[in-house]
Amino acid sequence: KSRIFAARLEQQIHRKKKKIMYLTAEKKSEIFSQYGKNAADTGSAEGQIALFTYRIKHLTEQTKVHHKDVAAKRALVGLVGKRRKLLDYLKRTDIERYRNIIKELGIRK
Repeated sequence: KSRIFAARLEQQIHRKKKKIMYLTAEKKSEIFSQYGKNAADTGSAEGQIALFTYRIKHLTEQTKVHHKDVAAKRALVGLVGKRRKLLDYLKRTDIERYRNIIKELGIRK
């Protein structure tokens, strides 16, 4: 019993060590400052699209490793839909901004 307990305890410790945030506040402000007007410009379409793209890339890698993670797949589909809506909005309102963000992020279409 003591070996089983030790193994479970080791697994719990390992899980806690792995929980490193992939999207920190510093990373968010870096993304918004690079693609928005400034770091505080969180509402611009370009900044939001860039943030969604970063999160989509992370979730894509997550689902490649953990293919049975249905919650991550669902979140991925939702994020792709949100990004698509923002891209459609940008395309309708300002085609040059749309082309620039597509080129900068390397998004197809």
